[in-house]
Amino acid sequence: MAKEYSRSSRVSQQIQKELARILQQEVKDPRIGMVTISGVDLSRDLACAKVFVTFLTIGSQTNEESLEGLNWASGYIRRLLGKAMSLRIVPEIRFCFDETLTEGLRISELVSGAVRTDKLKFDATDRVEESDE
Repeated sequence: MAKEYSRSSRVSQQIQKELARILQQEVKDPRIGMVTISGVDLSRDLACAKVFVTFLTIGSQTNEESLEGLNWASGYIRRLLGKAMSLRIVPEIRFCFDETLTEGLRISELVSGAVRTDKLKFDATDRVEESDE
């Protein structure tokens, strides 16, 4: 029977779960704040993990500041991940800001604006046709 998922996808799902727990319970850096892990891209040899994150920034906190805090703590996070998972090689962790959420909101606003504009044009055309009759 063939495997439904490759080993790297199963390991990346487990890494995502463990990292979420570690960031919530273990990491106390005030620069980080609330973090959501949206995905983990793991290399084929399981040696490098690119972790995509989004932040709930509070006050004057910025995404760049939070990302810098995460990358600064990546060695500590990697050590905790190694203790939590039984892997021969614990992958090197690189955190990247996930642009898909902001890009999705931008595209949604563009579509909403286009629909609004079309509706206004359609309504104006109907008014002109009614006044001609």
